[in-house]
Amino acid sequence: MLAAVLAAGGCSAGPADGRGEPGRTGGGPAAGGSALTAVGDLTVKGRAPRTGYERAEFGSSWVDTDRNRCGTRDDILKRDLTDVSFRDGDCVVVTGTLTDDPYTGRTVRFVRGRSKVDIDHVVALSDAWQKGARGWDRKRRVAFANDPLNLIAVDASANRRKGDGDTATWLPPNRAYRCAYVARQVAVKRKYGVWVTRAEKDAMVRVLDGCPGTPLPGGA
Repeated sequence: MLAAVLAAGGCSAGPADGRGEPGRTGGGPAAGGSALTAVGDLTVKGRAPRTGYERAEFGSSWVDTDRNRCGTRDDILKRDLTDVSFRDGDCVVVTGTLTDDPYTGRTVRFVRGRSKVDIDHVVALSDAWQKGARGWDRKRRVAFANDPLNLIAVDASANRRKGDGDTATWLPPNRAYRCAYVARQVAVKRKYGVWVTRAEKDAMVRVLDGCPGTPLPGGA
């Protein structure tokens, strides 16, 4: 099954924005070079044990790392949703619409308190923990967990099926997004020095071989 998924990973490349995909807005310019080339910069090692991992090792959820008085979750919702409404007097997002969810291609309505939208860590925190983050200091882990490069708003059910999977074990059902998704994983792992397994690197190459012009997203 995995081989079939990876074989279908090719997609057309286009200009990438801050979310690392064609046709999205709200980010900086693409970093220099292609994602396929950048895969060569990633260190290959075996997966370490998950021992000691807890979400709290990456800080409390959604801190205000950029000091704009808004938590990271609301920053990402504001960036990725359309028709956004806010709570009176602050930046808390109350409602909005996720148009063309990157993982499924569907449109998903966001309503605070009963939302079907998650903010996903493209490189899961648990995956990072097993591939280098266990040895980081707390400041670096908090930065990783709140880096907009590693965060996108997505359909909650698809995100929960992903779990802490890497490129070798999970790809978005929306095939049109796979190139951008893998490019973003490459960018995040390269930026923070998170290593990859041999199977993961091979899977990244197989996907990006189908869209070799896909650039690293801005912020990498």
